[in-house]
Amino acid sequence: MISTTTVAVVSISGLLVLVGGAGIAKVHNAEKQVNEASVATNAVTNVQPEEGAQPAEKPAASKAAEDASYVLGFTMKDIEGKDQDLAQYKGKVVLMVNVASRCGYTPQYEALQKLYTAKKDSGLVVLGFPANNFGSQEPGNDAEIKQFCSSKFNVTFPMFSKVSVKGNDTHPLYKKLAEQPKPVGGEPGWNFTKFLVDKSGHVVARYDSKVKPDAKDLTAKIDELLAVK
Repeated sequence: MISTTTVAVVSISGLLVLVGGAGIAKVHNAEKQVNEASVATNAVTNVQPEEGAQPAEKPAASKAAEDASYVLGFTMKDIEGKDQDLAQYKGKVVLMVNVASRCGYTPQYEALQKLYTAKKDSGLVVLGFPANNFGSQEPGNDAEIKQFCSSKFNVTFPMFSKVSVKGNDTHPLYKKLAEQPKPVGGEPGWNFTKFLVDKSGHVVARYDSKVKPDAKDLTAKIDELLAVK
C-alpha cells in the first residue's frame, strides 16, 4: 500500500527546499527566523543619527591638510620683547607682513595702518614682522624699528621682534608659510609680502610686495573672510 505524504516546496533565503510531513513545520520555523534576522539587520542599517548628534570626524588626510595650513601655533617676541601667543588672534582675519624701514615699499606702512584702523573693529588684525633679508633694508634693532614706525607712520597694529623670513635661519612661522602649496607657499620674494589668514588660523592667500594694502583684490578677500561666521 502506498502512503500519501504531504509535500511542500519552500523558499528560504533564495533556495528552494522540498520537504514533507513534519518537516514542513520545521521549515516554517527556520524561514521565520531568517525573516526576523533580516528585519533586525535592516533596522541596524537604517539607524538615523539622533537629533543634536555630533557630525562624523573628518578623514585623517583632510585633518592633516588643515593642520599643515594652520599658522597660529607659534609663540613669538613682540617688538618690546614680550612673548605673544599667535593663537590669541584665532577668530580674527590676520594679515601677516614682513616689513622693512629702508625699502621702496616702506610707504606701505601708511596704507597698512589705514587698513587696520578701518577694519580692526570688524575683526582684522595686521601683524608686522621686521626682517633684514632683502637688501639689508632693516638694519635697526627692535627699539629703533619701533621708534621709526610710530614716529613716521603712527603704526598701532602689533609689531614683532625682527626675524629671518628666508634662508637657513628662517623663523619656524615663515618656514611653515613657505611650505604651503603654491600659489600661497614659497619664501617671501621681497619686503612687504603679505599672507592672509582666515578666522580659523589657516593661511588662504598670498599677495606680493607690489600689491598695495588698499588694492581691491586684497580688500575684497579680507571682506569675504570677515563675513564668515
